[in-house]
Amino acid sequence: MPKTTRRGALRTGLALAAAGAGLLAGPAAHAATYPERPLRLIVPFSAGGTVDVVARAVATQLGRQLNGQVVVENVPGAGGTLATTRVAKAPADGYTLLFTTPNHTINPALIAKLPFDTEKDLAPVSLAAQIPELLIANGAQPFKDFAGFVAYAKANPSALNYASAGNGTLPHVTMELLLQRLGVKVAHIPYKGAAPALNDVLGGQVAIKMDTIATSSPHVKGGRIKPLAIASLKRSPLMPDVPTIAESGVPGYVGILWMGILAPAGTDAAIVRRLHDAIAAFTRDAAFQKQMEADGVEAVSNDPAAFGKMIHDEIVQWADVVKKSGIKAE
Repeated sequence: MPKTTRRGALRTGLALAAAGAGLLAGPAAHAATYPERPLRLIVPFSAGGTVDVVARAVATQLGRQLNGQVVVENVPGAGGTLATTRVAKAPADGYTLLFTTPNHTINPALIAKLPFDTEKDLAPVSLAAQIPELLIANGAQPFKDFAGFVAYAKANPSALNYASAGNGTLPHVTMELLLQRLGVKVAHIPYKGAAPALNDVLGGQVAIKMDTIATSSPHVKGGRIKPLAIASLKRSPLMPDVPTIAESGVPGYVGILWMGILAPAGTDAAIVRRLHDAIAAFTRDAAFQKQMEADGVEAVSNDPAAFGKMIHDEIVQWADVVKKSGIKAE
């Protein structure tokens, strides 16, 4: 081979090696300087609701941990699928994140063709907060606790009814899961939102409801409703005398409004880890925990693998509940 050709080949080889090294170093370098601009946290609900309020508190804390800015963007509609689609199809660079709830795991059971794959198109980062549901009854009902409710429902088939925020909502599917586990029948009365549903429980038009401590607490203190059991695996410090459904004869049962963050699939693992570590840090902060507890919210986190397993397990669970109960999306 001529000398000039050998030199040209050498230069070409070195250039290719340098380019390859740059490609390999690119993601690591990007993760090291992340974030270099504001992040967008997409929320599938309108501004002002409980999830939005928590999302804004989380955005503030996340921005502090990352030494950057996190901007909340509300994208309501279509049961959360509009927001989820936007994030699923966004660049996988860590700058567009989804703040989602159990709608994410319920929708696959209710919507035949989603514009994204719930598990494949999004990368779990971490839980950030949760609100356990609370089974409540109108104060005039002839039972005072969970055992009494179950006994009455079994002795009086279809005599009771329950309210929910609408077909396919979390309070609806969690109540249906409970009824299936108990083997009892209670008629479902769907409402257009949680507030009117609670109002009719207070007024005695409906017997029971899956609610939250945050919205039920004032009425419990006033004696207008009875807390029967909480749908978490451990008792709440906000209502320590109220037993869990799990300890009341339905082992393993949970009904939780969780809130967590996902990124587009393909987001660099180092960025996902950075986001997770930031969330884990502020959810352990005593001041943030106290801030959340004031609204009946628990600050929590888990690692991406655990969050991914939880999402998968819920998708399977809600598919089974929807199939057995015949729930249809509104």
